[in-house]
Amino acid sequence: MSKILVCYFSATGATKRMGEKIAGILGADTFEIEPVVKYTTEDLKWPSRTNRSYIEMRNKRFRPLVLNKLSNVDDYDIILMGFPVWYNTAPTIINTFIEENNLNGKKVYVFVTSGATGVEKCVRDLQRTYPNISFISGKRFNGSFYKKEVCEWVV
Repeated sequence: MSKILVCYFSATGATKRMGEKIAGILGADTFEIEPVVKYTTEDLKWPSRTNRSYIEMRNKRFRPLVLNKLSNVDDYDIILMGFPVWYNTAPTIINTFIEENNLNGKKVYVFVTSGATGVEKCVRDLQRTYPNISFISGKRFNGSFYKKEVCEWVV
């Protein structure tokens, strides 16, 4: 039986709530990807071109520091990685997490929280940036979902 980890970055709490629900359904462990410097409401103001999130996202090499390290990634066969969609892709802190953890050989599923933006471009961008990682599929959640939906998605 595969061991599953649901890891997520959540700036406002929405992705955290979704990740914890998904982990509960799958009987998975959780890990929160937390920045050393938390994001404030001002940092997230969209579509401002002067806020922190915009400035970070414009610099493709920027990697926000992560507060805690995942010490046991080798224990897991399946990783569900969740985040809010920022400027049509994954926040740069996701790159930090991926680059600090060896996900080669893992089945990686991506879930995003977004009211309107899809997950497809996020998955394509991650696949292009990390071609050695097996990104299986992605799913967008914007509210409630059903246990059956989650179980059919993660196989």
